[in-house]
Amino acid sequence: MTDPAGPRATPTPPTSAAVARRAGVSRATVSYVLNGQAAGRVGEHAQARVRAAAEELGYVPHAAARSLRAGRGSIVLLAAHADTVPVFGPLFTRFLAGFQTALHGLGYTVVLHGAPAASPVAAARAWAELRPAAVLTLHGPPLDAAAVELLHRSGTAAVLTHGPSAPPGAHTLLLDQREAGLRAGEHLLAGGRRRIGVVRPAEPGLAAFAEPRLAGVRAAAAAHPGVRVRPLDLALTEESAARLAADWPRWDLDAVFAYNDEYAMLLMRALQDAGRTIGAGSPDHIAVVGADDLLLARLLRPRLTSVRAEITAPDRIAELVDTLIRAPGTAPATHRLGTFHVQARDSG
Repeated sequence: MTDPAGPRATPTPPTSAAVARRAGVSRATVSYVLNGQAAGRVGEHAQARVRAAAEELGYVPHAAARSLRAGRGSIVLLAAHADTVPVFGPLFTRFLAGFQTALHGLGYTVVLHGAPAASPVAAARAWAELRPAAVLTLHGPPLDAAAVELLHRSGTAAVLTHGPSAPPGAHTLLLDQREAGLRAGEHLLAGGRRRIGVVRPAEPGLAAFAEPRLAGVRAAAAAHPGVRVRPLDLALTEESAARLAADWPRWDLDAVFAYNDEYAMLLMRALQDAGRTIGAGSPDHIAVVGADDLLLARLLRPRLTSVRAEITAPDRIAELVDTLIRAPGTAPATHRLGTFHVQARDSG
């Protein structure tokens, strides 16, 4: 509906000069107070007046201008490609929340940014427009050397990409998904299982996690002659799980490692509905192992065995990013985000 008064002008944001006038102080005093540099320079009463004036006027400091004054950027960009659908488990979601909080405490603004993934350079060019101090790619296609160089030339001090390897000039953040599969495979083999299915999600955007987990199970099986490992594609729907359970006699599998606990619980219920028995107690039972160690999985009967990630405390990773921003010449290295172990329960 058209506004009868006509188009409205975009309001002019309040300035630090307006805050200074309202508080009866200098602009330098406003800058000290609102940028956390008032200690030893501005009295408590004046600080209170500045904060009250800023709140009354709705003044918010300009991040780009603050970065110019500080001589370095204040944006840490978490990159997610627009054509992928990242699905993180609750454990990793909690890590991201803690990571962002820790970075904010260090004075950074965290931006989650999607960009066209036509090429790594195209994505890097879109990110560079924000002049971030650091770029972290935690999901999606990896960057290449040209993209990393473009980011560095645009002023990005630190580029960190997900493992297992990184292009020249970038640091690696590694949560080795192959290790998750390796631990699951070793656990099932130690329990006498020799015909192992590995669930791969049919949903797009998860192959970067699922394929290394499959490779890990295969690596564990390589040390045991005669062991079979079969990939199983499963969509996160009851219909897909029912079809997989109906085909089970054709594959003659005695164990399954599912991509995560959600896929494991879905398949476990479908197998039980098809008359199969789940558990580690007998060779005639199907052993089921999930990943992420969700609370709900522990409430099932039988309780679900799961591969759990022990992730590095998010404040330590935030401190690492801060260190790399302050020392941009630091030689690229691999930084582990955590390790995996199996939480054994009744299902496998």
